[in-house]
Amino acid sequence: MKKTFLFVLVLLTALQPLKADEGMWLPLLISNRIGDMQAKGFRLTAEDVYSVNKASLKDAVVLFGGGCTGEVVSRDGLLFTNHHCGYGQIQQHSSVEHDYLKDGFWAMNKDEELPNPGLTVSFLQRMEEVTEQVLKGYQPSMSETQRDSVVRVNSAAITKSINDPEKGIRSSVEGLYYANQYFLFVYKIYSDVRLVGAPPSSIGKFGGDTDNWMWPRHTGDFAIFRIYANKDNEPAEYSKDNVPYKPKRYFTISRKGVKEGDFTFVYGCPGSTKEYVTSDEVRYIGNVSDPEKIALRTQRLDIQKKYMSQDQAVRIQYSSKNASVSNAWKKWQGEAKGLARRKTVDSKIAFEQDFRNWSKNNQYNGLLDQLSSLYEQRNPYFRASEYYNETVSTIELLTFANRIYTALEAGNPISEIAERFYKDYYQPIDEETFVAMMQAFDKQMSSEFKPSYFTEKLSKYGSIEAWRNDLYAHSLFTDKNKVLKLTKEELSKLDADPAYEMYKAFNQWYRKDIQPPISRISRDIYLAYRKYMKAQMEFQPDKAFYPDANLTLRVAYGKVAGYSPSDAVYYSPVSTLKGIIEKDDPNIFDYNIPQTLRDIYAEGGHDDQPVCFLATNHTSGGNSGSPVINADGELIGINFDRVWEGTMSDLAFDPDFCRNISLDIRYLLFVVDKIGHAKWLLDEMSFAD
Repeated sequence: MKKTFLFVLVLLTALQPLKADEGMWLPLLISNRIGDMQAKGFRLTAEDVYSVNKASLKDAVVLFGGGCTGEVVSRDGLLFTNHHCGYGQIQQHSSVEHDYLKDGFWAMNKDEELPNPGLTVSFLQRMEEVTEQVLKGYQPSMSETQRDSVVRVNSAAITKSINDPEKGIRSSVEGLYYANQYFLFVYKIYSDVRLVGAPPSSIGKFGGDTDNWMWPRHTGDFAIFRIYANKDNEPAEYSKDNVPYKPKRYFTISRKGVKEGDFTFVYGCPGSTKEYVTSDEVRYIGNVSDPEKIALRTQRLDIQKKYMSQDQAVRIQYSSKNASVSNAWKKWQGEAKGLARRKTVDSKIAFEQDFRNWSKNNQYNGLLDQLSSLYEQRNPYFRASEYYNETVSTIELLTFANRIYTALEAGNPISEIAERFYKDYYQPIDEETFVAMMQAFDKQMSSEFKPSYFTEKLSKYGSIEAWRNDLYAHSLFTDKNKVLKLTKEELSKLDADPAYEMYKAFNQWYRKDIQPPISRISRDIYLAYRKYMKAQMEFQPDKAFYPDANLTLRVAYGKVAGYSPSDAVYYSPVSTLKGIIEKDDPNIFDYNIPQTLRDIYAEGGHDDQPVCFLATNHTSGGNSGSPVINADGELIGINFDRVWEGTMSDLAFDPDFCRNISLDIRYLLFVVDKIGHAKWLLDEMSFAD
C-alpha cells in the first residue's frame, strides 16, 4: 500500500507543464506550480496563495450556495459573486410591486439588507492529503467491496473527529484521481448571508440567452451580499443581533485594468470535469447525449418564452427557471461543436492506440477493451435515464405532488412548500410542457425502455393531449386551497391522485429497471478508471496530472488573451460600454438597458469604460463568481462564463479556443456608483491604486 501511495504522490508532484494554461490545481500543492506561475508573471509566494498558519488568499474565497464561488471584499464581510448565482435570491425577494429582477436592488445601509434563509457560504479552513489514513487496514488481496468498506469506515472516523455543527464546521474526504488518492477538506459554514445589491437584469443579465456563452460579452454579471456572524464572529442562523463577519483576509481591488498578456489567476470551486476519460465517453457525449438534451430543452425554452413574453408576472415567475434550463442547453451546443472541431474522439483513439501498444506486456493489457465493453452495456440505460430526467422529471406538477406527499408522510408542514411552488407556477406552461415532453418520450424511447404504466395510459387515452387534459382536470395539486388543507391521514387519497400516481409509477420504473444497471455498470466503469488513471500516470511519467474538478477549491492561472473563432476573425479580449450601446434595443427584453445608462453614455467620456475581458484560465461550472486576480494578488474581475467555442474544456482543453469570460471589476464599481448610487459600498472597499 505504501509503495502505491508514494508512487502516486511522486507523479502528482511532477513539475512538467501541460498545454498552455491548462489545469485546475490543488491549493495545498500549489508550491509545485509556483515556479511556473512566477515565470509567467506572478509576484506572490505559495504561502500567500494557501496557508493554514497565516491568512492567505484562500481565506477570502467561499463556496457560494451549492454550486458557485464568491469573494470577500471588505473588512465587514461584503461579498461579490455573479448575478446568475444570486438570481434565485433576487427572484425570491421580487414581486410585481418590487421587481428587483427588472429594476435592481440596492440597500442604502446595513438595515436594508435582505436575509436569505437556506443560503450558505463555506470557507475552506484547510485541506490535507489523507490517503494513508483512509486506506489503513486495506490489503491488495481484498475485494473492491471490502476496499470500499475500509474507505467508508476510515473516512467516517476522520470526519466525525472534525465535524462540529454547532460551530459550523463540516468536513469531507474526497477521492481524487478516481480514488487513487484521498484528500480531507475542512470548511466553516456561515448561514446568515444577506442580499446587499444587484443591478437590474438588463445589466446583470444583459444579452440573455442570445449572448450566453458568447463573445463579445457585455454582461454586468454580479450581485453583492454580506456575511453575518454572531458577536464572536462565529457562524449563526439569521438574527437581528448578528453583526457583519470579520474575515481573516479580503481582497484589495485594482482599478488599473487589464491588457492582453497580463497574468491572471482564478481561485474558485470548479464543479465537474472528465479530462481523462476514453473515446467511448466522449463519443457518447458529443454524438448522443448533448444533441438529444439540446433538442428537448429547446422545446421547453420555447414554451416558457412564449408565455413569459406575454405577461410580466409570468416572466418574473419563470425567469430563474428559464435561466437554469437555458444555461446547460447552450453550453451543450458549444461542447458538441467543440469536440467535433477538435476531433477529440480521434485524438483519444490515437492516444489509446499508443497506450495499447505500451500495455501489451503489462498488467494493463485489455483495460481499454474492458472499458469499451462496459460503455456498450451502460449507454442504452444511461440514455433512458437522461430522457427520464429531461422529460418526465421536468413536469412541475408531478414533482410537486411528490414533495407534498413526502412531507406529509414524514409529518412535516407543507404550507411553505406549497406557497413557494404556487408563487412561481403557471399551469399553461406546465400543461404544454407535459405534452411536448411525453410525446418526445414516446417517440424516442424503444418499447423496452417504456414503463408498462406509460403504454397502458397512452392506450387508454389515445393521445398525450387527452391524457394531459384528464390529469390536470382531476389532480387536486392544481388547486392551492385543496393542497393547503391536506393532512397525513389523506395519504391514501393522494395515492390515487393522477399527478402523484404518474410520478410514483415512473419513479418506481426508474428505480427498479433503469437505475440499478446504471449504478452497477457505472461502479465497474469507475473501478476500471481507477486502474486506467494509474496506468496513464505510468505511461506518461513526465506529465503533471491535475485532478478532475469536484467543487473543491482550485487554482487556475493563465493570461488575458483574445482568440480567433474562425477564419479571418479575431476577438480582442476586452469589451466596453460602447458595445452595450451598440447592442441596445428597447424592443428586445434582453437588450433593453436602463435609461440611466443611456443618459450617462450620452453625456460623453465613457466610450472606453471596460465591461468584460477574456483570459486563458481553465474553468468550469462552479467557477461562476470566482475572483480573477492579477500578478499582485489584487482583484481585477469576477469570472462568470466561458466562450461557446471552448465549452468542451470539461473533457478536453484546447488552448486556441478555451477562454474564460470575466466581468471587469471596474464595470462593477461603475454600476454600483452610477446606476445604484450606492457609494457607501465603495467606501468600505480597499483599493490598490
